[in-house]
Amino acid sequence: MVIEQEEMLTLMPHKGKMLLLDRVLEYNSNTHSLRAEYRITGNCLFYDPATDGVPAWAGFECMAQAISVLTGIRKRERGEKPTIGFILSVPSMRMEIPLFKNGSTVQVYIEETDCTNMIYSFDTAAFLENKKVMEGNMMVMEVSDEKFNELTGGAFLR
Repeated sequence: MVIEQEEMLTLMPHKGKMLLLDRVLEYNSNTHSLRAEYRITGNCLFYDPATDGVPAWAGFECMAQAISVLTGIRKRERGEKPTIGFILSVPSMRMEIPLFKNGSTVQVYIEETDCTNMIYSFDTAAFLENKKVMEGNMMVMEVSDEKFNELTGGAFLR
């Protein structure tokens, strides 16, 4: 099922230029996996005119946003509202290219590999033209709005 950007805004806290993903191409609630895409343009928050592209490390943020969307989908399926998540660690990340060129479309794939007490582990990957150009593992923690405000002192707004 395709989810366009407007609907994604109801599933995750990212807004404005910080929202990188253009659409969810598919997700599977049984395998806890999701595939999404992002078209690189000069409007991207991480766009560098000197290289006419976006540094490949920004793919890491696309992967994190894909995790956020998947978490939002799961919350919606249970009749709950989306929550904030924090990246706890990135035990491994490998990049094959230095940047994503302007006009290219990056596809990201994430799949949950473990969940213990609101801490999730994911295998992640990014593809350009069906070629894997980035992969790694990410551990994230989901927190309630109350815990988020406690941790941040209310300094951040959603």
